Amino acid sequence: MWIWLFKISQIFFWRCFTIKQELPINGQIREKEVQLIGAEGEKIGVVSIEKALDYATEKNLDLVLVSPNSKPVVCKLMNYGKYKFEQAKREKESRKNQKTVELKEIRVTPNIGEHDFSFKSKNARAFLEAGNKVKFTVRFRGRELNNTKAGEIILNKFVEDLFDISTVEKKPFLEGKTMFVILTKKI
Repeated sequence: MWIWLFKISQIFFWRCFTIKQELPINGQIREKEVQLIGAEGEKIGVVSIEKALDYATEKNLDLVLVSPNSKPVVCKLMNYGKYKFEQAKREKESRKNQKTVELKEIRVTPNIGEHDFSFKSKNARAFLEAGNKVKFTVRFRGRELNNTKAGEIILNKFVEDLFDISTVEKKPFLEGKTMFVILTKKI
């Protein structure tokens, strides 16, 4: 029972500290003097914290600590709720516009047939046109490991076949019982 409660408290603890730290606002600022910047970006000057808080309340805005490392610290007048909303909106928009590039792997053996080769090459072409990277892997089994040159020939044949739309990111490389090459789309 106690172990279960301990694990729940650990999960709660880690969730609390993975949230991004917010900027100190209004009463959370513990400095005597601040460099104050207005809502439109104009410099007001160095004022006491009490005067800055009064100025913020009369303008119906929040006093936000922008630069805590400077002397005196820099505070700005802004609508903090609106600022956080716009920041979250920009972050969401930037995540939406991101394109993740996947690495698609195609495995073959050194004695691949012509039809299988053309089929794998056609699939690789589709992956490259979709914007993904393609990794061709030749797996050697048993005595095939003695003739790694055959695997290198197959990989070079794939590179030549897809030369018009791809570039070689990593040349044919033998690692253990596999040899591979990585292709990316031409820009």
